[in-house]
Amino acid sequence: MSDKPCMDKDRRNWLIATSAVGGVGAAAALYPFVNSFEPSERAKAAGAAVEIDITGMQPDEMRMVEWRGKPVWVVRRTSEQVAELSKIDSELADPDSLRDPAQFTPPYAQNQWRSIKPEYLVVVGICTHLGCSPTAKFESGPQPSLPTSWPGGFLCPCHGSTFDMAGRVFKNKPAPDNLEVPPHMYLSDTKILVGDDKKA
Repeated sequence: MSDKPCMDKDRRNWLIATSAVGGVGAAAALYPFVNSFEPSERAKAAGAAVEIDITGMQPDEMRMVEWRGKPVWVVRRTSEQVAELSKIDSELADPDSLRDPAQFTPPYAQNQWRSIKPEYLVVVGICTHLGCSPTAKFESGPQPSLPTSWPGGFLCPCHGSTFDMAGRVFKNKPAPDNLEVPPHMYLSDTKILVGDDKKA
């Protein structure tokens, strides 16, 4: 009879210890499940929306994020570059982005800037000719492989297609269409969500 209190105490200590270990194990098992609600890298590549931070971007600066395996560029244009966009319509193949807008230009970007905010361009950095990646040629004026009246924009070095600072293709170039503007929206003044424009 005198051993019973010791046995109860030992049993209680054993139950506390096993409960504590079980609780830690349950938490460890639950973590991957909860973490799985976040989109994986594969899901992001397959099309999940991605954020890009534009904090501190300077005029003439470009940042990139990958969406659906494609490079998406965010360019902060200078006020001079924005003003120049309305002056070169006659040199462009599709100045008003009327060709296949469902694929290349969402309604909120069907303007001369092809953007929500005139200052920022959000565009897929893939040439519409054969899928090459153009290079940034933001400086205006004569340069190798560019016309003497170059206003600034993008040059696809593979076959010579040129695009202005709104991603609009110049006339008589191999690329048939303007650069694609992906679905996007501003989450704040410094964050852009690429791949979704319908979130509340």
